[in-house]
Order: sequence, then C-alpha cells, then structure tokens
Amino acid sequence: MRIDPSRVLKEFSALVSIDSPSFGEKQMGDYLKKELASLGLSVRQDRAGDRIHGNCGNIHAFLEGTAEGEPLLFCAHMDTVEPSRGKRAVVSEDGTVTSDGKTVLGADDCAGLAAILEALRTLREKKLPHRPVEVLFTVAEEPYCRGAEQFDFSTLRSREAYVLDLAGPVGGAAYGAPTILSFTAEVLGKTAHAGFAPQDGIHAIAAAAAAVNQLRMGRVDPDTTLNVGTISGGTATNIVPDRCIAAGEIRSYSHKKALEQAELVKKAFEDCARKIGASVKFESLCGCEAYETPTGHPVVLRFRQACARLGLPVSLEKTFGGSDNNHLAKHGIAGIVIATAMNRCHSCEEYTTAQELGRAAELTLCLMTE
Repeated sequence: MRIDPSRVLKEFSALVSIDSPSFGEKQMGDYLKKELASLGLSVRQDRAGDRIHGNCGNIHAFLEGTAEGEPLLFCAHMDTVEPSRGKRAVVSEDGTVTSDGKTVLGADDCAGLAAILEALRTLREKKLPHRPVEVLFTVAEEPYCRGAEQFDFSTLRSREAYVLDLAGPVGGAAYGAPTILSFTAEVLGKTAHAGFAPQDGIHAIAAAAAAVNQLRMGRVDPDTTLNVGTISGGTATNIVPDRCIAAGEIRSYSHKKALEQAELVKKAFEDCARKIGASVKFESLCGCEAYETPTGHPVVLRFRQACARLGLPVSLEKTFGGSDNNHLAKHGIAGIVIATAMNRCHSCEEYTTAQELGRAAELTLCLMTE
C-alpha cells in the first residue's frame, strides 16, 4: 500500500469524535478547511448554511495537477444522522470499528472524508504525479441533500466525479439512483362535539385514512415505491378532528413516474376530502432526481481499472438511496457512488474495519493518480 493504514484509522477516529449533525457541521467544516489548506489546496466555503438555517456551508477545494489529465471531483458529506452527539470510535483487536453502542459510528460519511484526506496526504508526501483534483465536502446531505441543492455547480471544473458514500465492501459502486420525492397532505375539516353533534363536524382523519387506504403502498411497480410514513391529527377524543396531516415519500428510477405518482397521491386525498366536504393542502418536494451513468462511461471504466490494479472485486449496481451524486448528475457531471467501508448505516450497530478503511483510501489515491 502507498497509503499509511494506521494514519487512516487515526484520522477516521478523529473525524468520528467531531459532532457534525445535519445543519450543525461548523466544527467539522473548520477542521476540514484547515486540513485541506495544509495539503496545498485552495479552499473556499459557500453560504449554503445561511440559506438552509445551518451553521456551515459546503467546502470546495482544488489541487492543481502535476500530470496530464482532466480534473476529477471527489465528494463526501460532513453530516451524520442522529443519535450522533458524543460519538467515539471503538477499535477491536480484529480491526472492527464500532461506536460505544449509544450513537451511530458516523462511518457514513467519515469513512469517505478520511479516504480523501489520506489520499491527498500521500500525494503530497510522496510527490506522486496526479491529475488536477477537486474536492467537495457538503453539508446536510442526510435530509435529502439540502446542502448540495444550494451549491453553485458552475464553479466546478470537473466533469466527472466519485462520490464516496455507499455501504458495502470497497470495490462496490452505484451507477444509478432514484428520484426521491417527499409530500405532505393536510386535510382540513370542521370541528364538532363528537358525542352531542358529530353530524355537524367534518372528520379530517376519516378523509385522510380513506385516501391512504385507496393508495397502493410499497412497491408500486419495479421502478417505484410509495410510503405514507406519518399521520397525525385531532386534539381530543370527544372532538371531531378538523385537521390531519399525512406525510410520505415516493422513490422511482424514473423521474417521470415519480411525478405521476405524486399526482395520484394528491388526487386520492382531494377526492376523499371532497366526498365529505373537506379540503386539502398538498405539497411535494423533490429531494433528488433520478440518474443513470452508462457502465461504459470513462468514469466507470477508470474505477474498474483502479480496482483491478488493487485486486479488488468490482460490483456495479443501482441503489435505491439518494446521494449528492444525484445533484451532480442533474448539473451535467457524470459520476458514480463508491463504497467506502460503511456497514449497517443509520443505526447504532454501524461498523467498519481498519482494513477496509485502508482499502478505501488506497482506491481513492489510485483514482487520483490513474
């Protein structure tokens, strides 16, 4: 290995120890800006934090190349899901790394951050020839890529990217991902005493329940899923509820199908509300838009070559989760999401291994120097 495996683990543990919840990434951002600048990159931070009511913006950095080649972008996100306050990395004798069980570990996405930093350090220390390298560390990725949504993509020089943000063994990569669309349906009815004059009320919960019952939950077709995840309403058991809010999401490998499904959901709520004299306020938000990078694209072929050089088995797949790569693709940047040694993400059972962290960093270095 050209990278230093023990240093990768030390860096990863240091990153894990930094509290970096979505919209609260300032401490992490300050640390990363300092590290990137010390490695010779030009660094800037945008004002995304101000626009999404967070305390940190996206960090964009650039390292001039010492060899021929077009710039390549390496992207990871700074935020972690909850519970995350007070995280610490616990390293077992066999090299498995977990949290203490009270929080997530934060390998999603500290593993990606650590891999990029170690690759850059190795470039500098060993004076390795490399193409121009561009780095983007985003905020608020977990809540539907809110940080990337605010980034000015016209400032990027790269037209190809690797997003380090996928679960599974190093050597895995996702070349496609879905549109993820969230929605809320607020049903408005009329209150009345449920015992003395129920006939005078308009039951908002009943209308919402009828709409949910009418919709097909789960896998709608091979490309599309629908879920109503929360429903709330009413103020007391003896009052006909005049308000009910149902919220959910739609995912589809087809952006067109996702939008069509949202219209079906809206219509179901409006029809069921209208039947009993209620009304509906329906809102939807597209968190990220579906993309598919051709498997014959240079960004994929380069990844295959790097894995072959390192003896890593390659696994290409579509994922049903979103990432910052959805926004890169939307702005004309071809990329894939590569696995970086994270497992059981979004749970207190999350783990990685020292060996896989090293492999992720070595693969990142190989992509920078290929």
